[in-house]
Amino acid sequence: MNKMNGDEMMEEQKYQSMFFELKPQYTQWGSWCHSPQLYFRGEEDIPGAKYNVGWQIFKEPIHWMEPDPHFHREEEYLVFIGADLYNPEEFDAEIVLWIGEDVSKMEKYVITKPTIVRIPGSMWHCPLDFVRIDKPILFQAVYLDGTCGRVSKKTDENGKVQFVYGGPEIMGGCRLEPGKKCTYCGKCFRLEHEKKTAQTEQ
Repeated sequence: MNKMNGDEMMEEQKYQSMFFELKPQYTQWGSWCHSPQLYFRGEEDIPGAKYNVGWQIFKEPIHWMEPDPHFHREEEYLVFIGADLYNPEEFDAEIVLWIGEDVSKMEKYVITKPTIVRIPGSMWHCPLDFVRIDKPILFQAVYLDGTCGRVSKKTDENGKVQFVYGGPEIMGGCRLEPGKKCTYCGKCFRLEHEKKTAQTEQ
């Protein structure tokens, strides 16, 4: 019988397409978010997958990451646990999440313990405000579909309200480097926030 090494076996195996290696993705969100992170982007990584998730470690408070109320077509779960995986129950943070079926009558919830939040499809949620983080936390947004789109309620500088769809099929390329694929590295979001902050302080 011929012996094969691991690489040769993987080439021959029937279910190889069901395995996806999670590789580090380096991001530029800011000092509050550890880099690299890990992501599984559903159908983009395994065709036919109905699961989309990231692993993000937050080290400092962050107030502007998810400022706009939005909803998704499918169910989503938000996971908040301690980042020390030997002691994930050690949770020293305060997080505020707004949620509700009616975007004009959302309820405020304060999270101070390891928590999972179930968000049914079409239910409005956010703003999401990481008010205090005294010990790093592991945050996961688990979306039960192969692609993750949303409808957001946005208010412009003139007070006009718009409902805007955002999803992978219209995301396009990198805003800062034309021709490059958007990897959701966070740099353009951070620069936009820094610009708005500077304008406000003038």
